Amino acid sequence: MGDGEFAGESQAAGSRAGGASGLRRAVELICAVLSLSLSIRVFAGKWQLIRNKLEELHAGLIAGENCDSGENPSLSRLVPSIVATVKECHDLGRRCVDVSYSGKLLMQSDLDVAFAKLDGLAKRLSEIYKKGILTNGYALVVSKPSLGASREDMRFYVRDLLTRMKIGDLGMKRQALRNLLEVVLEDDKYVKVIVDVGDVVHLLVGFLGSSEVEIQDESAKVVSVVAGFDSYKGVLVSAGVIAPLVKVLDCGSELGKVAAARCLMKLTENSDNAWCVSAHGGVTALLKICASADCGGDLVGPACGVLRNLVGVEEIKRFMVEEGAVSTFIRLVRSKEEVIQVNSIGFIQSIASGDEMVRQTVVREGGIRALLRVLDPKSSYSSKTREIAMRAVENLCFCSPSSVGVLMSYGFVDQLLYYVRNGEVSIHELSLKVAFRLCGTSEEAKKAMGDAGFMPEFVKFLNAKSFEVREMAAEALAGMVMVPRNRKRFVQDDHNIALLLQLLDPEEGNSGNKKFLISILMSLTSCNSGRKKIVSSGYAKNIEKLAEAEVSSDAKRLVRKLSTNRFRSMLSGIWHS
Repeated sequence: MGDGEFAGESQAAGSRAGGASGLRRAVELICAVLSLSLSIRVFAGKWQLIRNKLEELHAGLIAGENCDSGENPSLSRLVPSIVATVKECHDLGRRCVDVSYSGKLLMQSDLDVAFAKLDGLAKRLSEIYKKGILTNGYALVVSKPSLGASREDMRFYVRDLLTRMKIGDLGMKRQALRNLLEVVLEDDKYVKVIVDVGDVVHLLVGFLGSSEVEIQDESAKVVSVVAGFDSYKGVLVSAGVIAPLVKVLDCGSELGKVAAARCLMKLTENSDNAWCVSAHGGVTALLKICASADCGGDLVGPACGVLRNLVGVEEIKRFMVEEGAVSTFIRLVRSKEEVIQVNSIGFIQSIASGDEMVRQTVVREGGIRALLRVLDPKSSYSSKTREIAMRAVENLCFCSPSSVGVLMSYGFVDQLLYYVRNGEVSIHELSLKVAFRLCGTSEEAKKAMGDAGFMPEFVKFLNAKSFEVREMAAEALAGMVMVPRNRKRFVQDDHNIALLLQLLDPEEGNSGNKKFLISILMSLTSCNSGRKKIVSSGYAKNIEKLAEAEVSSDAKRLVRKLSTNRFRSMLSGIWHS
């Protein structure tokens, strides 16, 4: 559009500004300036600000285009002022494109003045619409850009939604929020557009305090999506989002509470925000949710997630303990919903981690008994929940002899053996690791595990594909056979000693840890039957081979131990035949 044509259009728009055609002309003039501005390569920052205001005015005029301006004199009077200012912007834009301005400082000043005028006009338009002249019946709908649309089209669409959220009636606000949620879920790029377009974030934060439930719920959902991006969490916090989110948690709808909890869970991944949540009563609201029998897993899950993020702050953790958080979450372990079971066990682990006082509280409040109820093979808990419970038992109970004693008194050894023998893939190897750790806690544990029948299971794992599993099994057996009654049991099975000697073959590339295998054999030499079975085994030569080949002295020590006067002739007959 040329200057003369632009001026002619301006006069036409001004003369008909009292009607819908005046609005249409104003919209067309703004489109022309926006198009022109894309060609400008100077004063980029200032032109971006002007473009933002032009887009805001454009969206506002589009939204009100079908209103009968004859019944709205304020709108009729505003249109000529918009047209005049847009014409000034066009003139400035043309001079910037042609670089025909007289001086940079003067042009910067002119652009600042133009921006101030546009800002004032946008505020006046907003005030007019706030009086309620814009309803769904009068609003033209801007089509959602297709996937892969340009950033400018996306900005324009978000600007239009912003206008509807600011000046539309209740129905229009609801629809605009739904549309906004739809696009941010479809395309991550819209999240950046939301943050870049002024007022959207602040408007969403303001809507969290709305008395209209749907407005509050939809806003919380959009904010939760934005909070999923690390780059924009600070923007939300700076806009004051935490206080209204906590209020939604306290007295919002179920849907609103779920969205608010998910948002806070994302925001509190940064521990700097923990105090802000606590200061606004968030901990109390979250504990109240978790203690409520009416709340489902969709809400308790993220609420628990927020609390887990907050326990890293010592003072907040102490407050939770004082408020009965431990007993609340032990009770939740018995929930029928897997998501609640998993999250409650995870929270118990988090709050007790590295804190002996809280661990003792967990034991005192029945936490170990609750976890073992989950691990009961006859119970109906899922394998995922059982896996989490097994990890919790390991983390909570192996830190002190008293906790291990409590664990064993509740029959944990038999449960553990069941999962070592029959556990699904997800819990099988974990159970072996827990058994390995339990074996290393005390002689009483070794005795109980020997009585229960763990040694044959460890022997099976000596041939496992995983080196880590083979090593754990060998080390566990090395510890267990140091107990006399376990050693006696082990020696009774001829297969056990034969397997150990077979695995000591220097040419065996898939053996377990030879150091622990030799340690087992050294323990077995302390009884006559053990020594006899070793030297009479068809694989006994492997010890001598290993002694000759290894730099380590372990095999040589074993040879010397076996080479007593009583067995020397037997050894000579076997090893040198």
